[in-house]
Amino acid sequence: MSSSERAARGAGSGKAPELTDPPAAIPELPADRWIDRLVLLLEPFNRVTRPRLYGVEHLPAEGSLLVGNHTIYGFLDLPFMMAEIWKHRRLAVRGLGEHAHYAVPIWRELLTVGGMVRGTRDNVRALMREGQTIVVFPGGSREVNKRRGQQYQLLWSERIGFARLAIEQGYPIVPFAAVGADEMLDVIVDQNTPIYGHVARLYEKLMWFPTPPVVRGVGPTPIPRPERLYFWFGEPIGTARFGSRFDDTSAARALRDEVKRAVLVGVQFLRDERDKDPDRDLAKRLLRRPE
Repeated sequence: MSSSERAARGAGSGKAPELTDPPAAIPELPADRWIDRLVLLLEPFNRVTRPRLYGVEHLPAEGSLLVGNHTIYGFLDLPFMMAEIWKHRRLAVRGLGEHAHYAVPIWRELLTVGGMVRGTRDNVRALMREGQTIVVFPGGSREVNKRRGQQYQLLWSERIGFARLAIEQGYPIVPFAAVGADEMLDVIVDQNTPIYGHVARLYEKLMWFPTPPVVRGVGPTPIPRPERLYFWFGEPIGTARFGSRFDDTSAARALRDEVKRAVLVGVQFLRDERDKDPDRDLAKRLLRRPE
């Protein structure tokens, strides 16, 4: 998961340095009853976000790599998407975590309880061998820490690591799109802002992690606005046609670009659907009976 730049560089980047730390043990999936409880914790918020899904039936029952767009801050919609997949398909999604997450006590334990795995190449391979459903965001932390005017842009750069691993393991890729969270917050200060930008660039150079932008949500506060969430899942993209060409950069780029085009189509589809959604208004969502 999620989504991850430095921790998931092995899955998202073709240029990243090799990770020096050994692969972490893959935590077992929580029991079904525990996942049900985690999903239940989100129900009060579901009255506000009222997630709307398209194409969830496209998810293979036996393993796939979900690849999509990261919205601002990442955590505003990903838990809801994972919960909806569980409710509709009983598929537990394994997120790939940044190394930075694992440096924070308690937080790392909470993520592990939710099924997150440290995002190394070896860990991704292990998950694929087990036929698990994995989510990766090639844009990583750069896409999470959006700047002004970057709503729904795919900031993938030249990252092709996820494509290499999918080809290597013959793993199907399901492109997905998420819309709604990027409207919850407005970026008011970012790396292009004088003074703050200099500090942010220095921090990134030292920590290998972008500085979060300063945002505004409800009024002048950073509280996210109560937008509705929309998720789209495209048809699986097979990788068998590439054979064993995972070391072939042109093959990995071709697959990445195919996935990227599909994600952009999904984003536009969701934005069009949202524009004509009569329940986008919060009051109407709250008054409507749960579906």
